Amino acid sequence: MSFIEFLKTFILGVIEGITEWLPVSSTGHMIIAEDFLKLNVSESFWEMFLVVIQLGAILAVICMYFNKLNPFSPKKSKTQRRATWDIWGKVIVGVLPAAALGFLLDDWMDDHLYNSFTVATTLILYGVLFIVIENINKNKQFSTKSFKHLSYKKALAIGCFQTLSLVPGTSRSGSTILGAMLMGTSREIAAEYSFFLAIPVMFGASLLKIAKFILKSEIAIAPNEISVLIVGIITSFVVSLFAIKFLVGFVKKYDFKVFGWYRIALGIIVILLGIFKII
Repeated sequence: MSFIEFLKTFILGVIEGITEWLPVSSTGHMIIAEDFLKLNVSESFWEMFLVVIQLGAILAVICMYFNKLNPFSPKKSKTQRRATWDIWGKVIVGVLPAAALGFLLDDWMDDHLYNSFTVATTLILYGVLFIVIENINKNKQFSTKSFKHLSYKKALAIGCFQTLSLVPGTSRSGSTILGAMLMGTSREIAAEYSFFLAIPVMFGASLLKIAKFILKSEIAIAPNEISVLIVGIITSFVVSLFAIKFLVGFVKKYDFKVFGWYRIALGIIVILLGIFKII
């Protein structure tokens, strides 16, 4: 693995680690980054890499919230363990819609929607929605301020919003947080629930991509591709630790409008780059 390839992979890992958790679309950023940071890998490997690099980000969530998500902790009381199982129950319910649609539409999405035009459109659309919804919620009192008050019905509804993120540029965390806030969930709980939903969704997506890569590949994975995967995952893990901590602190003080304006600006830049045939 050359130094240039290492540097490109490192930058991609940083992009993934930051954008996976902020509501700005990690896949959208990675698709755009591909035009500037082309790796010396096969097309099938790149399609797999775009998803599997997320494993590093997921491991960061597990590390940071291990105690909260561990129902077997001997330090927890019976009531606390029951509450932890309750969180996992709501996570499973929330995952079902995206898991079902993702499995059915994965190949179609790859063939038709993984492009800069789709990314630009969804970046701008959801950027506008973030600003509008935050203005509507400016003086609103949220009814769901803890996981205890998050009903299974609401968890399923939020999971339905998460299916919107199957379209590149939407942002999995963005669609989940927007949906949760529309249903009266506080920003803090919306953000945490988004983190937790990502664990089974992204593990499942990664396993699916790895399986398809193995089945489709006519040759074995190249040594440099293994290095790319390892560097990307490790980098996204480390950077995600900081990104998650930042977002948790951010939502306690500010709203999400700044992300809305960022999405709109980035979407416009992508359109201009497309017009001038830079990407």
